[in-house]
Amino acid sequence: MIAATNMTVATDATVPLLEVRDLRVSFAREGASLEAVRGLNLMVNHGEVLGIVGESGSGKSIGMLAALGLQPETARVQGSVKFKGRELVGLPRRQMRDLRGSRIAMIFQDPLSSLNPVMTVGAQIAEALRLHNAGLTTKAALERSEELMSLVAIPQPDRRLRQYPHEFSGGMRQRVMIAMAVANDPDLLIADEPTTALDVTVQAQIMEVLAGLQARLNLGIILITHDLGVLAGHADRVAVMYAGEIVEQAGIDDIFARPSHPYTRGLIESIPDMAVERERLFSIEGTPPSLGGLPGGCPFHPRCPQVQPICRTAVPLVHGDAAHNAACHFADLPGGDAA
Repeated sequence: MIAATNMTVATDATVPLLEVRDLRVSFAREGASLEAVRGLNLMVNHGEVLGIVGESGSGKSIGMLAALGLQPETARVQGSVKFKGRELVGLPRRQMRDLRGSRIAMIFQDPLSSLNPVMTVGAQIAEALRLHNAGLTTKAALERSEELMSLVAIPQPDRRLRQYPHEFSGGMRQRVMIAMAVANDPDLLIADEPTTALDVTVQAQIMEVLAGLQARLNLGIILITHDLGVLAGHADRVAVMYAGEIVEQAGIDDIFARPSHPYTRGLIESIPDMAVERERLFSIEGTPPSLGGLPGGCPFHPRCPQVQPICRTAVPLVHGDAAHNAACHFADLPGGDAA
């Protein structure tokens, strides 16, 4: 494999691969500060798959973009993001560029708009390689591009690397994006809605590709999705986000076996189950709150089927421990503040 960079980072396996503490992302509008992410805390270890799940607007994507310094220019970022012990918030742009695409990679939501329509697929993968390997020749980069396309199970890679993005299906374009992301052997891969707009069969194939790469390369992976069902069988742990903050964290088995937050239970109930006869699919009533109109108390209380008076006035503490915790007044977990 090709060595991408010689940046100084911690190599001790006991140091978390990524550690996010009290990350806040806000936008100024008409004299007010609107917080899209409100105190995000999470950790990813080497070789671990963390799923971040929540509805559109919950802050999951902007939180990870801010962690990599890819937030909009109008955004203000506070808090701490450490990669292998190295602080990323406030890191100079040149150093962040060296880190992104080499040690940390990201798969963006829409593969068609992320690929250049006037460049061949092979040339785009080769460009990702040469950006972080100055001495790599064009020929060597194209040969490596063919290897990477084979790695993500694109058939006939020797022929298809000379094709353009419009000649690929949605699933194949997503495989190209995965190939570009792992081109420089990163330690951490962030996949933002990698199966959106793909049919169920192709979704399963993409998840199998990611699982195979994770096992082969010992990648740490963050899977961002709105569908808990996508994470089943693939994630080790899950962080559930609502209104810019994590409301529940647990191992994947615990999340499905004993969800503690009403929002998590609602997401699980929303997963279609062909074995259960229903006249209509379950849905969580109401809509997520706007950034400028967060309710007092628990932000989920206007939609919660189990709301009590305290929920409308008091912000819930985080109950539980590092293995399973939830921010709910009535979380069925031992312990108080887990922070």
